[in-house]
Amino acid sequence: MQKNLIFIAEVGMNHNGNFDLCFELIKQAKLAGADIVKFQLGWRNKPGEINNIDKKIISKLINWSNYFNIEIMFSIITDEAYKLVKTFKMKRYKIASRTVKYNPLLIKKILKEKKNTIISLGMWSKKKLPFKKSKNISYLWCLSKYPTEPKDLKNFPKNFKKSKFDGYSDHSIGIETCLIAISRGAKIIEKHFTLDKSNTTIRDHSLSATPDEFRQLVNIGNEIARKIDLGV
Repeated sequence: MQKNLIFIAEVGMNHNGNFDLCFELIKQAKLAGADIVKFQLGWRNKPGEINNIDKKIISKLINWSNYFNIEIMFSIITDEAYKLVKTFKMKRYKIASRTVKYNPLLIKKILKEKKNTIISLGMWSKKKLPFKKSKNISYLWCLSKYPTEPKDLKNFPKNFKKSKFDGYSDHSIGIETCLIAISRGAKIIEKHFTLDKSNTTIRDHSLSATPDEFRQLVNIGNEIARKIDLGV
């Protein structure tokens, strides 16, 4: 049976600069049912900053992901980040909303590889897509507000199947908005992932899902998708 949904556990910078913690984050993402665990490259990445990821760390993250049998993906934010990760021959790439707005030339380079590329449109306000839709490109509806509140969701797609979006990248608190997206036909769900929502190192912890919450999202989301397929 073909899997209907792709669930992405967005670790981002929820490792708090402690990259050894990523072993447990990757493990818990797998146990929670995520299909992909995702990190960011090229953001707050200077020496001494929280997300200073080099080739050695990338290699560790990939090895750990292979050990737990979960796909790893990176958001590519700068040209330097792309050069760094390109040598690892990734299965697919993620493009963050800020890259769409500030570095479209980098995205064109990435798209030339013809690999599956997931693009968030949280900072894109035009009706026309930034790049022509193809079988290799998936677009996510997104709102670049942290956290996203219910009042901010006025333009949330009513029907993903009839929209230009393949899925949803979530910055809201809780899993409910993700479940609404699935009920409306979203096929890709990206949700921030943490081991401790009370951690205040960075803002993302509060809007992230814990392993238990992410597992609920996967279980309920898949059940909703199955019922939709049956015509419920």
